[in-house]
Amino acid sequence: MKTKVSILFYAKRAKASVNGTVPIYTRITINGKRIELSTNRFIDVAKWSTEAGKMKGNSEEARSLNSHLDFLKIKIIDTQMELLHQKIAITTEIFKNKLLGIEERHRTIIPIFRDHNNKIKELLGKEYAPGTLERYDTSLKHTINFLEWKYKISDIEINKIDHAFITDYEFYLRTVRNCANNTAVKYIKNFSKIIKICLANNWIDRNPFANYKAKVKEVERIYLSEEEIEAITKKDFRNERLSQVRDIFVFSCFTGLAYIDVKNLTKSHISIGIDGEKWIFTHRQKTETASKIPILPITQMLIDRYQDHPQCENLNRLLPILSNQKMNAYLKEIATLCEINKELTFHIARHTFATTITLTNGVPIESVSKMLGHKNLKTTQHYAKVLDKKVSEDMKMLRDKFAIKGDTEKQLPKT
Repeated sequence: MKTKVSILFYAKRAKASVNGTVPIYTRITINGKRIELSTNRFIDVAKWSTEAGKMKGNSEEARSLNSHLDFLKIKIIDTQMELLHQKIAITTEIFKNKLLGIEERHRTIIPIFRDHNNKIKELLGKEYAPGTLERYDTSLKHTINFLEWKYKISDIEINKIDHAFITDYEFYLRTVRNCANNTAVKYIKNFSKIIKICLANNWIDRNPFANYKAKVKEVERIYLSEEEIEAITKKDFRNERLSQVRDIFVFSCFTGLAYIDVKNLTKSHISIGIDGEKWIFTHRQKTETASKIPILPITQMLIDRYQDHPQCENLNRLLPILSNQKMNAYLKEIATLCEINKELTFHIARHTFATTITLTNGVPIESVSKMLGHKNLKTTQHYAKVLDKKVSEDMKMLRDKFAIKGDTEKQLPKT
């Protein structure tokens, strides 16, 4: 990209001294971004020509001052030419350091990435969840491995990261790491946050993501039908372990809470809502958004069932939930026993609440979004899309209803 550098000398009236003189500043604009430096010279405002960018007249004082400004201008132009000759990408920071004789600091991506992750680590439980740190740590490892795979280096200067770097990184994730589309896009998105930090600090002037576009493919959300929920709730497992896992899964189906949010529930999260009934008041760990969920009869029954459970009393939990890994392993067993031909995981309970329990039964999408703790209604609308099947079934019933009344064509008057 062609670098455009412009130079302007001006009297900075806002910094007038007590004797009435003002400092003369030079403004260097590089591709629209400014550097402002003092020339260490002062002047009476009345003697300054704004149009010419120099002192008026031909006095000894004027000749001396204007000569100094000419010298500074030549120095700025020489700095530009030297950077161009060395084929160094000119940024405001690089230009300023070169002009002032400050040794350039070569910032590289890996220390910046590590510093970002360390800050997340320090804020765990306050602003970030452990899962967030884990994702960024994995993304950092992928970045390090990509640098070794592509360039045989352990780090790279941030001003050398360009559009080709991003597209090659994505190619690496999709091929070498064998990441699915959405997974690759998420890792690239994590990397883009580090680039945004560099841009915000003016360490780089151009955004390598400017012409990059990656589209997340919509994933079909699996959820349970009413018949499948009934099959699970009525099944007698004759096994305390499976019955307990089933109960907590059903609890999530009727509250929409994710695994970690169910795990964090205590009795203190239950209070009286605006309607005088019991509600669950909590915050989603993933997004820190509030979730306020009315307690349905089946939900209350499950809470009562485990109120005296030793694990609940010892660990101050509302329900005796196992690890997510164990819950998912037992849910697969439950699916087999209930003849449900779906890859049953705990998170499917959340999808089931959004679709079968609420939207299918006419609960407005705004209310569902509020209970799910979504920040954006668009997130909830993904659940509404999977209900096309329900629309089809409803219209079939309507079609059959009209068919009973007789042939539609016979009911229409002839034209």
